[in-house]
Amino acid sequence: MNNKEKFYITTAIAYTSKLPHIGNIYEIILTDAIARYKKKKGYDVFDMGCNSEESCHYPIFADAACKKILGGECELGILICGTGIGMSMAANKVKGIRAACCSDYFSAKYTRLHNNANALCLGGRVVGAGLALDLVDAFLGAKYLNFTMDQWIEVIKTTVPPKTIDINVLAFEKGYNN
Repeated sequence: MNNKEKFYITTAIAYTSKLPHIGNIYEIILTDAIARYKKKKGYDVFDMGCNSEESCHYPIFADAACKKILGGECELGILICGTGIGMSMAANKVKGIRAACCSDYFSAKYTRLHNNANALCLGGRVVGAGLALDLVDAFLGAKYLNFTMDQWIEVIKTTVPPKTIDINVLAFEKGYNN
């Protein structure tokens, strides 16, 4: 299979110790459904984990999948956590990754067409398996319309992140250090 017929899928969830942990069951079910479906369609699917109902650190799994994408082992990734938002935030910290958290067909398709997203983030507690399969099909099936969108991608790549502010220095400068 060529590069375009491979993708990495990863699932993870984080939780606060102040709340009861209900496990990763929704994320595991969604990951399994997507992997089985796409394998039947001829895709090579590589599961990066986490395959446990125990809490785990999703940024580690997002980073591992993103490195596979950037290393050329596959073109795209599917990242799953409880809402999809945490995975999206973690993945977008990796230079060269354009991850989008989607829960509707239009967004999943157009994030590829217009933004050349290379990672789709889904929420195992947000979308059911049927919708998730449609979103993955839309995402993997869409091809980037690079004839007009490259300028937008360059702006996204070169936008300077906000300056990190040391809250202690800011408090001292504002006279709030008492």
